Amino acid sequence: MRERLTGFTVDAVHGVLGDDAWYALARNETVPARRATSDGSRLSTLIRLFQLQIPVPASAVYAVFGDLDDPLIAAGVLVREGDDVRAAVDIRPYGDEGHDWWVVADLTPGLDGRASAMDPSYVLGISEASSSLAQLTVRADVGRVLDLGTGCGVQALHLSTHARQVVATDVNPRALQMAQFTARLNGRDFDVREGSLYEPVAGEQFDLIATNPPFVVSPPDGARLVYRETEFPADDVVRRVVAGAADHLAPGGWCQVLAAWVHRAGEPWQERLASWIEPTGLDAWVVQREAADLATYAEMWLADAGLRGAPDYAERYDRWLSWFDEQRIEAMGFGWISLRKAERASPVVRIEEWTGEVGQPMGAAVLDWGRRVDALAETDDVLNRRWRLAPDARQVTHGPVGATDPATITVHLDRGPRRVAQVDTVEAGLLGTSDGDLTPGQILDALATLLGQDREQLRATYAPVVRELVADGFLVP
Repeated sequence: MRERLTGFTVDAVHGVLGDDAWYALARNETVPARRATSDGSRLSTLIRLFQLQIPVPASAVYAVFGDLDDPLIAAGVLVREGDDVRAAVDIRPYGDEGHDWWVVADLTPGLDGRASAMDPSYVLGISEASSSLAQLTVRADVGRVLDLGTGCGVQALHLSTHARQVVATDVNPRALQMAQFTARLNGRDFDVREGSLYEPVAGEQFDLIATNPPFVVSPPDGARLVYRETEFPADDVVRRVVAGAADHLAPGGWCQVLAAWVHRAGEPWQERLASWIEPTGLDAWVVQREAADLATYAEMWLADAGLRGAPDYAERYDRWLSWFDEQRIEAMGFGWISLRKAERASPVVRIEEWTGEVGQPMGAAVLDWGRRVDALAETDDVLNRRWRLAPDARQVTHGPVGATDPATITVHLDRGPRRVAQVDTVEAGLLGTSDGDLTPGQILDALATLLGQDREQLRATYAPVVRELVADGFLVP
């Protein structure tokens, strides 16, 4: 079947639809795309069949798939309705800079405002969350990797580009069928296993674990969607992923989690996550990207389940808010957790909130963070190790036009969290001279002579500043 989908790529679809229809489809509106795909071409047929989810003449489907059309109907991929054929699953073009892939999932709900409740075993396709995890995941060449909660298999596709073996697990048998279909369509071979969390890989270790667990926190009563909710209370599924990571990581291995956590009254969220992480003995970098108010949170996930406009929508909404009150939950945090099994006694745990801009891919920034952590751990005297200015750092000065000296100097990073540091003259001189030839101590000694200051005092003042500049990524090993 792969040969029959040749040319069905993200760029080709965009080329047929054009910007207006493309962005309308992203909003679940198909009318502009219907108008753009009325020519009966092979590509238009594929777009109408899978992305617009509208019946297509059987003759047009045969022109695309030939003798495969009947086997696809028998396999439940297509459904015949009189003289027409419609898709029973979504086959969606997807890719990155070097690959054109197809991902198999359940049909997109809510097209053209057609709201309907979703089946609990629904398999989600490409989403903002899956794209975020793909950007977060480190891409070093490794041996064994685990896609924990694979869903449609999109993370496994990415992992297969830099790993020798991909193990993909899920608690949902239907998701595993979709992931296997995704693998076959793309000429990949995943080791697919059914089970919850780490149960299918008991006793095994991996160089990399990537997971977007079902982290939606919702009242325990009522139907639950397997792709987003579990039977575990509140955010306990994320805690369990974190708690089990150390046993399943090879030395130097990473576990990367796209996650959510509760903000509970009387308990700072940073302390909550630290209580999960510190017992593992792993290095950790946690970034909270957003804290959602509970009304917004409830509305988002009720709409996601196709329940907006349902007769009991108001009662369901009220139940969510009442349950949050019962659990003393004040807000919901979203973000990233990157864990590493470092080969040293003292782990480093950094937990922070960063709602500013991010230079993607974050995976590269995560690897850089790990290198800086190791470098700081290897030296007791940060002033006597050579560092260099980060390659993405740039200086911006502010002040009156024509002034001899700037009023302020800031240094900006363009990769990972786009941090900004306001620096003084000494810090600017230190950063500008750090090219790996001299240590910060040598540079500070030269600046002390130039500025007429005491060398030892300048060293004592700026040693913690240098450590912070390394921790934040302005200086690198």
